[in-house]
Amino acid sequence: MRKVVTILLLLVAGFVPIRAQITNLPNQEKYNTDSLRREFDRGPYFTLYKDNYFIAGTSTNAKPSNTNSDVKFQISIAQRLTRSTLPFNTYLYLFYTQKCMWNVFEESMPMRDFNFNPGIGLAKHLFVKDRYIGKVTLMLEHESNGRDGLASRSWNKVSLASNVFIDPNIMIHGKIWIPIIDGQNNKDILDYCGIYQTGLTITSPNKRFNFGLTLVKRRGWRLSYNSIWEISYRVFKHDNQYLFLQFYNGYGENLLDYNRFHSRLRFGLVIKPKLFSEF
Repeated sequence: MRKVVTILLLLVAGFVPIRAQITNLPNQEKYNTDSLRREFDRGPYFTLYKDNYFIAGTSTNAKPSNTNSDVKFQISIAQRLTRSTLPFNTYLYLFYTQKCMWNVFEESMPMRDFNFNPGIGLAKHLFVKDRYIGKVTLMLEHESNGRDGLASRSWNKVSLASNVFIDPNIMIHGKIWIPIIDGQNNKDILDYCGIYQTGLTITSPNKRFNFGLTLVKRRGWRLSYNSIWEISYRVFKHDNQYLFLQFYNGYGENLLDYNRFHSRLRFGLVIKPKLFSEF
């Protein structure tokens, strides 16, 4: 398993630079919708999907120790399956995200939990008055931690996600899902991992600073949310490596401990997709 993770990390970090995304997206004020769609058609088939990061940190609500301090990393990629657009100007994609919680400060440095999140779905780019404003995606997802017995966790969901620019530097995003829970040990997962999520990202005019907030609504009538706060700074102007600070506060950070509250502050590096990150 560790060999697989190493290979994927090398693949993302070394062979999929940010310029492998849609590198020559035309100025939205200058080109019409057809020109933009041709750019997407000619874009690469293999791209980054969500943020790819490697961060380390500790608990904020307890004294740091080797048991509540760890490394968290995520690898996320997408593969377009169609050469050109399908009906309704959609594209068919395969998605894959893998997240790991790594207890590097404990003896033998065990990988505590792997979460595997493959999916397949249709994505449609959105245009208003010849301006590109975002994307909507309908997908079928599976998420599990690949373990058996009492440590096994898994669920499936039909998801509808949207990313919309309300300003060149401000994007709002949302995602809602219909759950299909097949894991015997996580029947109450919606009470912790939620029923929908929403958030926003703000980018500085020079594209060097990014701020993001994601709120995941837990099931129930109470205003109970898991929150993810993120700040990133692009180190070099023309690269896609960012210094990255993430604060996770709530439940569901990983599947094994989905029903345990975590308040963790971590710092490290993130590689972002060209246009925007998925959530």
